[in-house]
Amino acid sequence: MIDKIKEIQEMMEGELAGAVSNEQLGELKVKYLGKKGLITDLSKSLGKMAPEDRPRMGQLVNELRVTLDGALEQKSRELAAAAEAARLAAETLDVTLPGKATKLGTKHPLTLVVDQIKDIFLGMGYMIEEGPQVELDYYNFERLNLPADHPARDMQDSFYIDAQRLLRSQTSPVQARTMDRVCPQTPIKIISPGAVYRRDDDATHSPMFHQVEGLVVDEGISLADLKGTLLNFVRQMFGEDREIRLRPSFFPFTEPSVEVDISCMLCGGEGCRTCKDTGWIEILGAGVVHPRVLEMSGYDPEKVTGFAFGFGVERIAMLKYGIDDLRVMFENDVRFLQKF
Repeated sequence: MIDKIKEIQEMMEGELAGAVSNEQLGELKVKYLGKKGLITDLSKSLGKMAPEDRPRMGQLVNELRVTLDGALEQKSRELAAAAEAARLAAETLDVTLPGKATKLGTKHPLTLVVDQIKDIFLGMGYMIEEGPQVELDYYNFERLNLPADHPARDMQDSFYIDAQRLLRSQTSPVQARTMDRVCPQTPIKIISPGAVYRRDDDATHSPMFHQVEGLVVDEGISLADLKGTLLNFVRQMFGEDREIRLRPSFFPFTEPSVEVDISCMLCGGEGCRTCKDTGWIEILGAGVVHPRVLEMSGYDPEKVTGFAFGFGVERIAMLKYGIDDLRVMFENDVRFLQKF
C-alpha cells in the first residue's frame, strides 16, 4: 500500500510539472480525485486491509489527497501568473495607475466543519459513502426499523414526492444501502455526510440541513467502542480537554440507544448560560445497531454487531464558532461569511 501511494505521488508530481493549461489541471483532478480516481480507489481499498493498518494508511491517503489539492492550486496560480505576465508584456501599461484590490473569498463555515469531520474519521480508518437525496420510503424508514404505522415517524415531518419517494430526512439510508451492497463482508466502517430535509424552520432548525452519520459493523463491536470513537472525535473537534457522557434514549434502529453530551467548552463543565447551568451540551444521538436492522441486510446478529451515530453539521458549527442562529448560515450575507 505504501509503495502504491509513493508510485501515485511520483506520477502525480510528474504530470503536474508538465501541465500547461487549466484544462490539463482539470483532467488531472478527475484522474486522481474523481469518483473513479486513483486516490479515491486507494480510499476504497482501505476496507480490505487489516484493522490495525487502516488508521495509518488512511492518514497517508488523506495526506496525499491534501498534497494534490495544494499542488493543483499552486499550479493554477502559476499558470495564471504566467498568462498575466504574457498579457502585460504585449500591452502598453501605465504603471502609475492605482491598482484594484481583489476581494478573496473563504470557505463557508459548514464546508469547513464537514472537511474537518471527514479528516478526523478518515484518520480513524473510515470510508466516505454517499447516497441519493430523493430516497425510497423503504430505505428512509422501513429499513431503519420504522414500519408505516410506527409513531416515531412523526418526529421527522418529511417532504414526500409521491407515495413511495421523499426527500430523505436523514442520511441513515446510506447505511442500509451500504450493508446491502457488501453483505456478508465485514468490517464496515463508514461515514455518510450530506443534505437532508424536514419541515422545520426556526432559530435552531432549517427545512434543509446537513448530517453526518456513521456505521461500524464487525465481530465483537460494543458500546465501549462507540464511546471511544466519539470521545476521540469530540476531542479533535472541540479540544483535548472535552469529556462526553452517554444518556439512555430511544431510536428504533439502535438498541441500546444513547444521547451524547459534551462538557461545555465555555465553562468547562461548571455550569453557565450556554449549557443551562448543567455543564453539558447535547451534541448527537447514537447506539448499538438493532439486531433487526442487521437481519434486514442479511447479517447474523448472533455473529456480528455494530454501532451507529449521527449529528447535524449545523449544530457542530454553531457550537464550534459560537453562532446563535442557524439561519444566518443560509442567508449568504458577505459580512457573516467574512468572519471565517
